[in-house]
Amino acid sequence: MTVLMAYASLEGQTGKIAGFVADHLRQAGVAVEVFDTADKTAPLDVDGFERAVLAAPVHERRHPLTFEVFLGAHRTELEARPTLMLSVSLNAAFAEGRAEAQEYVTEMEMRTRFAATRTLLVPGAVQAGSYEYFETQILRHVVLRDFDYDVSDGPKEFTDWAALRQELDAFATAPSS
Repeated sequence: MTVLMAYASLEGQTGKIAGFVADHLRQAGVAVEVFDTADKTAPLDVDGFERAVLAAPVHERRHPLTFEVFLGAHRTELEARPTLMLSVSLNAAFAEGRAEAQEYVTEMEMRTRFAATRTLLVPGAVQAGSYEYFETQILRHVVLRDFDYDVSDGPKEFTDWAALRQELDAFATAPSS
C-alpha cells in the first residue's frame, strides 16, 4: 500500500505529527511519501497513492491557505481514495472545545468542497516562551479562555499519541470502498 502524508505546519507541532504518521505507517510496512503543502514548486501526482493522510493546524479558525488550496486543487483525486484528515488545534484538547474544533473542519470543507473519508480532531501544542506579549494574551484570553491550562506554565504538548496511533491503524486496515 502507498500513502500520501500531505501536511501544513506553522509552529512545528503538525510537522511533528506528520513525521509520526509517516514513521508509524512505515513500521507497519506501508510506503509513505511526505508532502509539505507549503512547497508550491514540488511536483505531486496524487493518483500514485492508494490512500492519503492530510494534516493541518488551525490558527484564527482556519487551516493554512496552502493546505486548503492543495485540497481544492486535488479534490477529485483525493475523493477517489480513502482519506484521513487530522485537524490539529488546541480546542481539540479540551472537551469544551471539541465542538468548535469540529466547526473548523466544517468551515474548511465548505471552502474547499472536500470532505475526508475520516476525520480526527488532534490536540495540538502550546509553544509558550516563543510568543510575543500580544500573542500570549490572545492565547491566554481567547484561545485557552476557560481551559485548565496557564500559558505561564511553559510549553505544553496536548497531542494524544496513543489515540493517533489507534486511528492510523484503523485507517490503514480499513477496506478501500
